[in-house]
Order: sequence, then structure tokens, then C-alpha cells
Amino acid sequence: MLKLTIVYDNEAKPGFTGSWGFAALLETEEETLLFDTGWDGGLLLENLEKLEIDPASIRKLVLSHQHWDHIGGVPEILRASPGLTVYVPASFSKNMKAEIAKRASLVEISESREIIPGVRSTGELGDKIKEQSLILDSGKALYVLTGCAHPGLSAIMDSALSFGKVRGIIGGLHDSKEFDRLEGLELVAAGHCTTHKEEIKKLFKEEYVEIGAGLRIELE
Repeated sequence: MLKLTIVYDNEAKPGFTGSWGFAALLETEEETLLFDTGWDGGLLLENLEKLEIDPASIRKLVLSHQHWDHIGGVPEILRASPGLTVYVPASFSKNMKAEIAKRASLVEISESREIIPGVRSTGELGDKIKEQSLILDSGKALYVLTGCAHPGLSAIMDSALSFGKVRGIIGGLHDSKEFDRLEGLELVAAGHCTTHKEEIKKLFKEEYVEIGAGLRIELE
């Protein structure tokens, strides 16, 4: 089983603070991994504290793409979590990769690869905006975790489906209208930059879950 917690999002559950950006925490029996950092590192750390998560327990950081609202909190999390391994798309700027490498172990992602048991990168996808998403294996089904889904739902879902049946998707879906790629899913948790959220809610009433900082989901 995987436990997924939304740490940073435009919206927030009671007791948490929302801000433009996205970050999610994945907890397995072996490791704790952070996916993106939002833009405000101080707020990221505040929300982690409210969740009673020690930043030092985070051993892996995966960055979806090089946009300010997903990487702004990187300096703070690197200071709070010494010894991190950071996974970035190979297309990240040379300067950004050099700065991260000064303070952490840097791994560049081009192709799909395992990050930790049960968590795999889709690999770097897209043309204009390169981005990686994560494929989460609960042991019973696969789930997709996206940052902004800039490469499009088809590219992301096709990558995930090459590893098995996908049960759900969580994260930002940007301005995608490929609603057919959401059909058959049991969980559609759209947040952050999703432009057509209201339409998705109407189309997938039973499957839809509202994302907000503080939301915890056990993926089975």
C-alpha cells in the first residue's frame, strides 16, 4: 500500500494554507519521497510540520518540470533534508542542475525508470515543455501522479499503461480536454492547474476527489 499526501496545492483543507503550485508526499514501507515543492519553500515546510512529517525523513525528491510553481521550494527542502537524491528531467537547465548537484545527489531522467520500489518515472515526455510524471504501484493497481500534465494525457497514460492497468490519476491536468483518457478510472483527483475541473467533476461524479493541501489518500 502507498500513502499519498497533498502537501502543496492552490486549494487547502481546513488547517492548511493553499498557494499556487503543487507538491505531494509518497510514503511506502521503505521510503518517503517528495514530488515537486510548490513555489514557497517556507509554506511547504509549514504544511509538512502540520502533517507531522519530518523533512529529514524524505530521502528522494522528484521534480516534474522546471516551472517556478513546482521547483520554488527546492532550496528550502535541500536545506531541511540533507543527503537527498533529486531526480530531474534531463532537459532541466544546465545551471539548475549544477546548483542542485552542489547540495544533493542529482539523477537525470530521460527514459522511464524505477525511483524506489513501487514508484516509477514515466521518463521525460513532451515536446515544448518536457515533464515527467510518476507511476505508482500499490501492489494491486497502478496510479498516475502528475505535476501539470503538459505533455498531454495521452502521452502520460500510454506510458503508464505499458506497465499495467491504471486505476486512478492524481495531480494537475492543465488545459487537457482528453476526457476519454479518464474513462474507466476509479479515481480522478484533479487539482492545481486543471483548467476544466468543473467539466471533469460533472463527467466523473463518482470517481472525482477534490484536491487540496492536507488531503491524504491510501492507494490500494
